[in-house]
Amino acid sequence: MQQQKWLITGVSTGLGRAFAQAALATGHTVVGTVRSEEDLRAFEGLKPGHAHGRILDVTDDHAVSNVITEVEQSIGPLDVVIANAGYGLEGTFEETPLAEVRRQFEVNVFGAAATLRAALPHMRRRRRGHLMAVTSMGGLMAVPGMSAYCGSKFALEGILEALGKEVAQFGIHVTAIEPGSFRTDWAGRSMTRTAQSVDDYDELFTPIREARQKASGNQLGNPAKAGEAVVHITTVDQPPAHLVLGSDALRLVAAARTAVDEDIRAWETLSRTTDFDEGAQL
Repeated sequence: MQQQKWLITGVSTGLGRAFAQAALATGHTVVGTVRSEEDLRAFEGLKPGHAHGRILDVTDDHAVSNVITEVEQSIGPLDVVIANAGYGLEGTFEETPLAEVRRQFEVNVFGAAATLRAALPHMRRRRRGHLMAVTSMGGLMAVPGMSAYCGSKFALEGILEALGKEVAQFGIHVTAIEPGSFRTDWAGRSMTRTAQSVDDYDELFTPIREARQKASGNQLGNPAKAGEAVVHITTVDQPPAHLVLGSDALRLVAAARTAVDEDIRAWETLSRTTDFDEGAQL
């Protein structure tokens, strides 16, 4: 396998760390972004000379651009970029302050967009590269109590799908990575939880929140295997636009897509009534 240069945001823990470890184990060079000097040293210790840390806040557009430019010059041309940095925000829509919704989108959507956008000109000039971002099964289906998170991931899905169609002409691949529940601390200490303030939601949401907290650390998904899967798709000629990871994600995404299809079929007649009778005017 040809050695590649990767950049992955958010490699301190979780899937970002798993992706980086899998790439390093395959012989690739990985630049990983972190938020502290301690995390930087820990990451570079994974494989000295091949693991390179950079401190970065992905919500700082200028800093993101500067890091990508510096890495291209000091480490070399990037072959794979994964916008992984993000977090979960749990809370019903009515109970979640708009400031927290904006922050969720600032990190999960605009942080990812800044990362991909900064890398794109370099890959476009070389007419090759693979851009990825971690969305979620929650970017293709939604659950109660995760409206802001799912909204941010749905938004990122749309950006990635359109981007992939724009840059295919340049030999650049774009993949949305859509994990299910993996055994990381995403649902534990890493998740931000809004206060329950409207009693009417308690009957629905309290059991959901308690079940998610209880499941944290016991999830079905193996992060190391997720890393291996992501490395694998960089070796094929036609990588997927969508990479669903986990049997739970496969089941839940399929059910959500079936529900959409059922709505389309059930209301097809009404949908057709909104056309002009004489058709489009060309």
